[in-house]
Amino acid sequence: GMTENTAVATANFPGRMKLGTVGEPYPGIELRLDETTGEIQTKHPGNFAGYWGRPEQTAETFTDDGWLMTGDVGEWVDGTHVKIVDRIKHIIITSGGKNVSPSEIENSLKTSPYIKEAMVVGEGRKFLTALVGIEYDTVGDWALRRNLPYTTYRDLSSKPEVLELVQKVVDQTNVKFASVEQIKKFRMIPKELDHEDGELTATQKLKRGAMSDMFGPLVDEMYR
Repeated sequence: GMTENTAVATANFPGRMKLGTVGEPYPGIELRLDETTGEIQTKHPGNFAGYWGRPEQTAETFTDDGWLMTGDVGEWVDGTHVKIVDRIKHIIITSGGKNVSPSEIENSLKTSPYIKEAMVVGEGRKFLTALVGIEYDTVGDWALRRNLPYTTYRDLSSKPEVLELVQKVVDQTNVKFASVEQIKKFRMIPKELDHEDGELTATQKLKRGAMSDMFGPLVDEMYR
């Protein structure tokens, strides 16, 4: 957990574990979800007092009534356990004012063996779209079994048969989500993402800002 929260606020206790959650609040720890954003907020004696010599940053970390803002968006499971849904800075707000967690949709897409990367887009837009990157080796094997020739990652990604394969994955993912959270269009990422090229962090997570800059024309194309 975050240092400002003294690392731990919740745990899955023996006999009361719920998979997919970070557990229940420890005794003596108050935890709430912001009614508007869903942000997880805590209040307990272990919360830090503030950043040394940085009163403005300290003030930005607490609510007016003294709760620590963790930056994580969560939801209650069975009213007792907390599930982390996303980082609040990643939440997409559509033009209709709906809050959408892109990570949940992206992770669902990536449960397919054919999908390696996915980035959901839709901030201020009427609907959601996605940039999708294939799992090169897996899709390559799939293509070879169907006698589908290809030369490069870009070539394989652009094959109509592969686009159809990815569309099926998108369709299977969409049925798990509400209409406002469904992917209406997608475009293939034309290259394998690389930390050296600035598209991924050192821990292989997408850099959303860099992705938006690099593949902005693909995104714009989906909204024309």
